[in-house]
Amino acid sequence: MKAVFFYHSFSSCWNNGNAHFLRGVTRELARLGHDVAVCESSNGWSRSNALQDGGLPILLEAASLIPGVRIHTYDGLPDLDELLHGADLVLVHEWNPPDLIARFGRRRAAGADFTLLFHDTHHRAITAPQELAAFDLDGFDGVLAFGEVLRQIYVERGWARRAFTWHEAADTELYHPMPEVQKECDVVWIGNWGDNERSRELDEFLIRPLAELKLSGTIYGVRYPEEALQTIKAGGITYGGWLANHRAPLAFARARATVHVPRGPYARQLPGIPTIRMFEALACGIPLVSAPWSDDEGLFPADCYLRVSNGDGMKSALLSLFSDPELAGAISRTGLRAVLARHTCRHRAQELVGIVDSISRSGSPQPLVERERMVS
Repeated sequence: MKAVFFYHSFSSCWNNGNAHFLRGVTRELARLGHDVAVCESSNGWSRSNALQDGGLPILLEAASLIPGVRIHTYDGLPDLDELLHGADLVLVHEWNPPDLIARFGRRRAAGADFTLLFHDTHHRAITAPQELAAFDLDGFDGVLAFGEVLRQIYVERGWARRAFTWHEAADTELYHPMPEVQKECDVVWIGNWGDNERSRELDEFLIRPLAELKLSGTIYGVRYPEEALQTIKAGGITYGGWLANHRAPLAFARARATVHVPRGPYARQLPGIPTIRMFEALACGIPLVSAPWSDDEGLFPADCYLRVSNGDGMKSALLSLFSDPELAGAISRTGLRAVLARHTCRHRAQELVGIVDSISRSGSPQPLVERERMVS
């Protein structure tokens, strides 16, 4: 199968968690024997910000980590005649411009001989539904939604002919335990500010617990406002700025624990969708404590991380981990087993192939939405 992916950015992960998953999935597809190409704009804002942040060497490092995957960078509008030639699967991410998305749909509706899928990994279906409704997906064979609750929205609102649940996962080529690495801090948190979508939660579940317990901690991420940076500094916490995702496993290895702080829309309106960092942290075998988040789809065993409901609970959980090595080791091992059993990029690559096969067997898209799901 020749698969062509159109995403905002493959080379840059600056405020772009999609790149983590995309790199892992495309690598695994190539290992399964498929011909894989990824297309990205040369002036996308993630890539532009990475370059401004001194990230050219990092971008070159990232591209070298995905052998067997071709990267096509285009200026302006891509040449679809050239890039789609011989394609069996075309996957288009929702960060692409609406007019480009519509071009793919028109081409497929006109008889192009490939399976065309739309990939949604955002909360706009709830927070900005008018933007999603503006996408012309009539020609698409289906939608890949990164959570069952999001899949149901596409089905119920009639935005897609077919919709499948396709969760993110850990790229275990990069994310794995490093027991030989010496611990250098108590808690690490890797995540971006997120447009004030978790500012209160970050203060309650991360900054204040570390400051009040006088724990050493490091926060990595971008787009933090000056006020937040001052609060982090006042709490005695180190701010590390942008950390490229292929360097994140080492940061996890150097810390005794990490926390999961989902953005507000996912915690309150789209239950069942964790951040990709949760998959990645568990894959690294680091003890994890989660702020309120509902695992509606049963992605993880109950004993593979600690759950807390407020800041005081976070302090208690961290103290328990640091005072009880057996507890920390047990939940780390359970979390790692859960990821390796169900949530690697190899699993998602195989699921994607299965989805494409099922669409091929069912023939051309029907006019009515079909309630289909790929269970991960």
